[in-house]
Amino acid sequence: MGMGKTVSVLTALDRLDLSGSLTGPTLILAPLRVARDVWPAEAKEWEHLKHMTIVPIVGTARERLDALHQKASVYTCNYENLVWLIETWGVHWPYTTIVLDESTKVKSLRANIRKNADGTEWVQGQGGARAKALLKTMHTHKVPRTIELSGTPSPNGLEDLWGQLFYLDYGKRLGRVFDAFRQRWFRPNFDGFGYEVLPHAQKEIQETLKDVCLSIRSEDHFDLKEPIVRTIEVELPTAARKAYRELEKTLYTEISMTPVEVFNSGAKTQKLLQFCAGAAYTGHADDPGPRKWIEVHQEKLNALDEVIEEAAGEPVLVAYHFKSDLERILARFKFARHLDQKSQTLADWNAGKIKMLCAHPASAGHGLNMQHGGSRLVYFSHSWNFEERSQIAERIGCVRQLQSGYKRNCFIYNIVVKSSLEGDVLDALENKRSVQDALMAGLRRRLSS
Repeated sequence: MGMGKTVSVLTALDRLDLSGSLTGPTLILAPLRVARDVWPAEAKEWEHLKHMTIVPIVGTARERLDALHQKASVYTCNYENLVWLIETWGVHWPYTTIVLDESTKVKSLRANIRKNADGTEWVQGQGGARAKALLKTMHTHKVPRTIELSGTPSPNGLEDLWGQLFYLDYGKRLGRVFDAFRQRWFRPNFDGFGYEVLPHAQKEIQETLKDVCLSIRSEDHFDLKEPIVRTIEVELPTAARKAYRELEKTLYTEISMTPVEVFNSGAKTQKLLQFCAGAAYTGHADDPGPRKWIEVHQEKLNALDEVIEEAAGEPVLVAYHFKSDLERILARFKFARHLDQKSQTLADWNAGKIKMLCAHPASAGHGLNMQHGGSRLVYFSHSWNFEERSQIAERIGCVRQLQSGYKRNCFIYNIVVKSSLEGDVLDALENKRSVQDALMAGLRRRLSS
């Protein structure tokens, strides 16, 4: 993860196109946000790729149909719409290259290719609906090139590899039938539940796949003393963006008929950051009882879901700023826990018993050792406090990892709303600009856009 798979694939596709090796357009299947935002944005970031036209096939049925009629060399689509896409094209399937981004999405495949006495072939077996539909389409239309990308190809063990590799070689390397693959490299557990890997399996499977798989370890190419930072931009839904703009300009807006207003510029910045996080407080801070809030959007929760999936079981520390953030995260992710005052919570984290731990930077600062629990930090929401931000990052930082004997990279994810105050916050924190300068520069950018 973080090794530049996206730009590498786009560069390869560009070279193949220039050499005349591509006879048709490319289809990239990816998680929704990645298909909609990441792939198109990546091409614009690189001078040698700016000429590429990438069209996302996402959105409503009408929007997806319109995208199919736009001329492009590369199309992106989320996995959830794959069956719709196959049914829409029917026998006129146009894509000659398929890229499976996060290929573990189709790891459930258990089908195989059967041949009749007359030589005709057909797909038989089990697996998810999307996985089987994709295999049938690739086989029927003889798709000549398939590329798979994954930072965690076997999150639950080597058994996950069979379904993914079948799309590449139809069983040539790992076997045409899943049961035969399992009998060759696994054995039943002693308790009768599940299977365990045979001692020789890892080395033999790697040797078998070395001609079609390229694996790059981040620790071989990055300084372990510096974290790998990834900014994940999310787009506000139309209604939320409209409300955000109104509040930014007039200090007042409405969400689901509920008024939201502020009375000075300082309060406005806090309210805008609440909007970006996904919920806005209503009423006044001095009102009796717990403060009430109303949800504005779930885009950040969706992005956090993708980070958790990418982590493939590795623990993730999530930094939040507002209490509404914590409530919404705990409601969405039932396995998540809050870093409270109980010493057992910290002990459970460092013992690897907590998959997601939510912590406010002010409560996870000086003195806490959290590096034993994991090396991934997500900033779900943001504030202007540089010290708190840097302190929570240091709890699982690269130096602490090395000091504790862990040779693993640290990953920091910034989930940021595109074209919003959050960008100004990061700009001020990263470039040591004053709050006022960052606010004014960001406001000028947005008002002129």
